[in-house]
Amino acid sequence: MKFKEPRLRHFFETYGIETFAVNEDESQLVYSTNINGHYNVWALDLPNQYPYPLTFHNQTNRGVTFSKDGSFILILTDRDGDENDQIYATPSTGGELQPLRTHEGKKHIGPLFSEDGNTLYYTSNKEDPTYMKVYAFNVKDGEETIILHGSDAPTYLLDKSKEEPNYLIMKHFSNTHVIGYVFSNNELVSMTPDPESQHVVAGGTFISEDEVYFTTNYQADRTYLAKYNVRSQTFEKVIEVDDTDFTHITYDNTNHILYIVGSHGVNDSLFTYSVETDEMSIIELPIRVIDQLHVAKSGAVYILGDTSTATQNIYRLSEDGWKPLTSHRVPTVKEEHLSTPEVVQYQSFDGTTIEALLFKPVQSKDNGRVVFWPHGGPQAAERDSFRSLFQAIVYEGYTLFAPNFRGSSGYGQEFMQLVEGDWGHGPRLDNVYGLEWLIQQGYATKGEIFLLGGSYGGYMALLLHGRHQDYFKAVVDIFGPSNLFSFIESVPPHWKPIMAKWVGDPIQDKEKLIEDSPITYLDGMTKPMYVIQGANDPRVVKQESDQIVEALRNKGRKIEYLVLEDEGHGFSKKANEIRVYEEVLRFFRDHLTN
Repeated sequence: MKFKEPRLRHFFETYGIETFAVNEDESQLVYSTNINGHYNVWALDLPNQYPYPLTFHNQTNRGVTFSKDGSFILILTDRDGDENDQIYATPSTGGELQPLRTHEGKKHIGPLFSEDGNTLYYTSNKEDPTYMKVYAFNVKDGEETIILHGSDAPTYLLDKSKEEPNYLIMKHFSNTHVIGYVFSNNELVSMTPDPESQHVVAGGTFISEDEVYFTTNYQADRTYLAKYNVRSQTFEKVIEVDDTDFTHITYDNTNHILYIVGSHGVNDSLFTYSVETDEMSIIELPIRVIDQLHVAKSGAVYILGDTSTATQNIYRLSEDGWKPLTSHRVPTVKEEHLSTPEVVQYQSFDGTTIEALLFKPVQSKDNGRVVFWPHGGPQAAERDSFRSLFQAIVYEGYTLFAPNFRGSSGYGQEFMQLVEGDWGHGPRLDNVYGLEWLIQQGYATKGEIFLLGGSYGGYMALLLHGRHQDYFKAVVDIFGPSNLFSFIESVPPHWKPIMAKWVGDPIQDKEKLIEDSPITYLDGMTKPMYVIQGANDPRVVKQESDQIVEALRNKGRKIEYLVLEDEGHGFSKKANEIRVYEEVLRFFRDHLTN
C-alpha cells in the first residue's frame, strides 16, 4: 500500500520528558512527560516498560523526588508557565497532589530529603524575593526553620553531607560568577580560594562528611574537577579535559566513582573518575546531549537525553550497554525524513571563530530558502539535540542555520563573558557575519532569508530586523525583549541583582541600552512580522511584545500578533506548541513568493 507523506504536525506530535527519578530499590521509575498533551508524572514498574499515569494536574514539572522509603513522590510544579514552582506530594501509586510547601506567587527550588526522610530541605523566595532563604521543614511535625538567608546574591542549596552538619551552598552573582560555599557551624566558607574573582562553580557533591568534589573554572577558562576538604579548608584541582567544560556531577557511593558530564560545543560526553585510583575514563553514549544523570544506590546509571534526529528518552547502563527504558519517537516519520546537522565554523568581524549548526533539506524538497535561528539564553547554546521545529522547517524545504555566537555556553568562560553588558553589538555582528557566510557559500540570497528566534533569540530577531532589514524576507519574534530598560525593570526579583552586569545599568549605561534596544529601530522594521507571546511569562513579560506591536502598528506596519493566555516562557501544552509552530510555518509559506 502507498501511504501519505508525513504532515507538518507529525513532527510536533512528539513526547518530551522534563525530569525523572528512580526509587532506591529501582523497582519504580517516575518521569514527567506530555503523553496526554499536557505534562504529568508517569511511572514504569521496572524492569517492565509500560508507562502508567500518576498525576493529572496538566502542568510543567521541574522536579520529581522519591521519599526515602519510596512511599510517596515530591513534585515541583508551576501553573500555566508562571515558573512559581510549588512542592506537592503524591503517593507512589498516584493520586491527587497534596500541598507540602506552597506559597502563592512564590517559587520553591531544589528539594532534598534528610537521610532519615523526616526533614525536607529547600530554597524559596517566599520571604525574600531577591536573595532567598534555605529552609528545613520537618515532614512529621510540620515545624520549619531557616538554615541560611542569602544577603548579597541569590543563594541556593545544592547538596548536604550525609550526617547533615555541612551544606553545599551556591551564590549566583552572574551567569559567569557563581561561587560554591560550604555552610557549617553557621559559617559560610568559599570552596575556591578567591570568591571575588569571576569564575563559576557549576556542580558539586559531598562524597563524605569532609570532602566535596565539584566542577569549577577557577583560574581557568574551562571547568574542571576539583575537591575541597571541609576540615582543613583546602582547595585542590583534580583533573581536566582539553576543550571540555565539566558540568553535572554525581557520586556512586557503592563503587566510589564520580560520573561527570562534559560539554564541548554542541555535544556532551560522560566521564567516570575513581576517587580511589584517580583514574578517568569515558563512556560511549547512545545520545549526543545529556539532560539529566542519575546514579542509583546499586551503582546503576540512568541518563535522559537526545540527539538532533531522536527525541528525548531515558536509558539505563547495563553490562550489555545502554538500554532504552522509554521509546519516544517521531510518529509516522522515517529516518530519512530527519536532518542531521553539519557543524560548521566561520570567522566573525574581529576574527573570533563562531560554530554553527547547518541543517539541510533533502534535495528533492529544497525550496532554496534559509531560516536563520539565533538561539535564546543568551548564555546558552544550540546543541545537537532534537527540536521538532527544526525538523519540520527542514522537511518543509528550508535550510536552517543556528549559530553559537559570542556569549554562548560550552566554549569557555572568556567566550561566554563576551555578551555581558553587550547584548546588541558583538553578538549582533556575529549573526550578521553568519548571514554573510550563508550568502557567500551559496545557501542564501540577500533579502530572501527568514528570521526566527525566541527569548534572547527573539530579541536578536527584532534587533537584526531593525538594523539589518535588507537581509530578510519576513521575521518571527517569540517572547523576545523589545526594550532593554523595561526588560531590566520587569524581570523576576531574584534576577535583579545580576541585571547590571548581565545587561547593563539603566543610568550608567543609558546610551548603550538605547543603542542595543530593538525599539530604537522601529523605522528599520519594514518586513512582515509575526510576534508570539505567553501571557504568564515571568521572564519576558507581555508588555515587551505589546509595546513593539503597538508601536509598529501605529506606523502602519504589517504585523501579526498571537498571545497564549495559558502559557509562560515556552510551550508547556502540546496543543499550543502545535498551534504556534504551524502558524510560524504558515507565515513563512505565505511570504515565500510575496
